[in-house]
Amino acid sequence: MQIRTARPDDADAIAAIYAPIVRDTFISFEQDPPSAEQMRARIVAVTASLPWLVSVDAAGSVTGYVYAGRHRERAAYRWSVDSTAYVAAQHRGHGIGRGLYMALFEELAALGYCQAFAGIALPNAASVGLHEALGFVPVGVYRNVGYKCGAWRDVGWWQKTLRPLPSGQPPDPLPFGARP
Repeated sequence: MQIRTARPDDADAIAAIYAPIVRDTFISFEQDPPSAEQMRARIVAVTASLPWLVSVDAAGSVTGYVYAGRHRERAAYRWSVDSTAYVAAQHRGHGIGRGLYMALFEELAALGYCQAFAGIALPNAASVGLHEALGFVPVGVYRNVGYKCGAWRDVGWWQKTLRPLPSGQPPDPLPFGARP
């Protein structure tokens, strides 16, 4: 498995991985799968400041992806991110999600981020297991926060410390691609 930065031309493959998750499960709270063009715009927007990584197999096909997004808008949150990972159905259970997340955490820590959060629609034992194996700890549950697939859904939140917290005012995180 090779891990690299997502490119706009990965949008078709990323959209294909994500579409059945949106369409057939409650794992994502999106109602309609985004088009490849919409996914392309998301990749460009995210990678302007934060990492979006893909895993590719020996043939160069995208098998999974992970990215970070702003945790909240207010300035005091700027050292925290939300993280998301998806792996193509036929590639799950082979360590791709773990590898992607490890690469993401390394990049985020090097950029100056301190905390990562993950929201997981419940129940989802596989995602909870992955996140907890990677050091995320549960911090709370939003009860009945979304309605999808015919039922009200809870979202659990997990948190991972990416690096030791600096004492005093830390420097702002660097934009993705700006670190030496």
